[in-house]
Amino acid sequence: MNRARLDKLFTVMLAGVLAGLALAAAALPAALVFGLGFKNLMPYAELPESLRAPQPAQRSNLYANDGRTLITSFYVEDRVDVPVNEVAPVMRQAMVAAEDVRFYQHHGVDVRGVVRAFAVNGREGTRQGASTLTMQYVRNALASDPRLTAEQRARATEITLGRKIREARYALALEREVSKDEILSRYLNIAYFGAGAYGIAAASKRYFSTTPAQLTLAQAALLAGLVRAPAADDPINGNADTALSRRAYVLDRMVETGQVDAATAAQAKAEQLDLEPSATPNDCTAVPAAHNDWGFFCDWFTQWWNAQPAFGKSADERQRTLRRGGWKIVSSLDPDVQGKAMEQVLAVYAKTNQRAAPTAVVQPGTGRVLAMAVNRNYSVAGNPNGQQNYPNTVNQLIAGGGGIVGYQAGSTFKLFALLAALESGLPLDTRFDAPSKYVTRYPIDGGTANCGGHWCPANANPLWMDGEHTMWSAFGRSVNSYFAWLTERVGADRVVEMAERLGIVFRAPDDAKLARDGAKNWGAFTLGVSASTPLDLANAYATVAAEGVWCRPTPVSSITDSSGRKVAAGSADCRQVLDTDVARAAVDAARCPVGDQSMYRRCNGGTAEELRPGLRRPLAGKTGSSERNATETVVAFTPQLAVATIAANPDDPRDAVGGGVQVRQIAAVGQLLVYALRAQPVLDFVPPSQTVAYRRTAPRAGN
Repeated sequence: MNRARLDKLFTVMLAGVLAGLALAAAALPAALVFGLGFKNLMPYAELPESLRAPQPAQRSNLYANDGRTLITSFYVEDRVDVPVNEVAPVMRQAMVAAEDVRFYQHHGVDVRGVVRAFAVNGREGTRQGASTLTMQYVRNALASDPRLTAEQRARATEITLGRKIREARYALALEREVSKDEILSRYLNIAYFGAGAYGIAAASKRYFSTTPAQLTLAQAALLAGLVRAPAADDPINGNADTALSRRAYVLDRMVETGQVDAATAAQAKAEQLDLEPSATPNDCTAVPAAHNDWGFFCDWFTQWWNAQPAFGKSADERQRTLRRGGWKIVSSLDPDVQGKAMEQVLAVYAKTNQRAAPTAVVQPGTGRVLAMAVNRNYSVAGNPNGQQNYPNTVNQLIAGGGGIVGYQAGSTFKLFALLAALESGLPLDTRFDAPSKYVTRYPIDGGTANCGGHWCPANANPLWMDGEHTMWSAFGRSVNSYFAWLTERVGADRVVEMAERLGIVFRAPDDAKLARDGAKNWGAFTLGVSASTPLDLANAYATVAAEGVWCRPTPVSSITDSSGRKVAAGSADCRQVLDTDVARAAVDAARCPVGDQSMYRRCNGGTAEELRPGLRRPLAGKTGSSERNATETVVAFTPQLAVATIAANPDDPRDAVGGGVQVRQIAAVGQLLVYALRAQPVLDFVPPSQTVAYRRTAPRAGN
């Protein structure tokens, strides 16, 4: 093709090219003379999926369990789509006036606009563009579609003849299939307005802390004026004069096109800029400053999301889905319960204390996590030398993961031996004359509980613990020698398996290896020597509270996609893992440690008897102390809630917290339960059968 012919074609095809290009200015008259028309030169193109069913990146919002309180957002581009009928009419008029006054007259490519543009450019030496609003939308949609590769998105903005021809053809085709109002709506939702705001909803909030429906004429004109050069004209970052100049231009155009009268426009021009900027939070470090503690829950939510195959094949792909998908995520976080949990954690240890008291609250029967609290700042700010998690951290001290393996939970693990024994057919009334020290058959290397190479745990308080016990009294008084003997009868591997069944995760490599290869000889597991977390522990006890229904711990109540459809990944994941009667029997024994009484009146002392009187409702639970009181643990539950708290030093396991802290933990758990259950009915546990209480049977295999 010769140069003259190319010039003619180039000019006609570039219905949206910046008319200041000399090539266009020279060629358009020739093209018009020769009568070349768009229909012949640019046949309609088949629309790609990016234009037929656009999916622009939208921010995802994470809410508290009320569905209204925003925890934070996740996005690459701060955008959330709104229908055109939720955009103020003055905003729609201003955008058309600013970008394409003949939008409702042309069919996607505006020849008259091109003529006007190069005529003005040639006369005044300016650079007036002639891209229609439809063509701009095509360009933006192709450049921002997350389904396309980076190379494909880059092609949408390359400065080539091929791109401009393709853009014009798509614009013509799009206007045959989509209404003008729908195109305007899409454009308003995809355009970049500067200051990190994509789309009219984000721009309204970013600049004026309002919604698109409430924009005034002056505000609408200012936002419409920013689209031409959002980076250069952004008034938040110091370009107020340019932004006001553009606002005046848009208002003048609205007068010229009859959208507003001159007096109204003059009044809008006279208004002060009056910005009221507000930034949309992005990611967990951007939770509201007054609720910094929500960051740990948010962090665990991202761990959970990254593990969901429904959102992608890899963690990276799932993160892209989160930050582009426009999800509405209603979380399980209860701000009231979280606030009380944080208050009570700080009553155990202040934020100035290097020791921590991570605490989790779980709802039995759903797995929903209502609160996650710890006396730390959720922050990436620096710490003193040698302190990885004090006073600032984004590590998951409550749920584990990311290098946090957890803490020894002591005698709270006796629950798993109790359950394994009940499941094997032993009754609650299983009796044993517990000595001060019991020598087991389990081999052991070193340690204080070593008797000739065999594990031999001793009772912490022989005067109170030695003697004949049943499961009720042994669990209530936390008799080590009884549970060592019980573990031998059942098999240590059965105890380990029970813990795994109820959701205990072995994050420490040594623990995982023992669970995999040495469970048969891991007798000490019963006394909680394996690292665990408050969340795992609370959920395990919640399984017993729910009569053997285990639910995967979840940070969400519901997830809705950008079109308003709920997705299955937000539903509870529950299954029966224990025989109902076995679970009820375990609850009956677990009433003893916390000052409640079993259905069979068999409790005889407990390690946290002060808990039940303050609550004044049926209660169960367990305390635990690791060797040398390095850690202290308290778990308590009702049919509606389970709470677990562990006192430890996350940065120095050698720093023993001491037994005295458990008194504060017990008080904190009690106060938290009183508050969280204040408006809920008093529910009792269902008693176990006489069979599981008093008779030995064949293994109780489950429901």
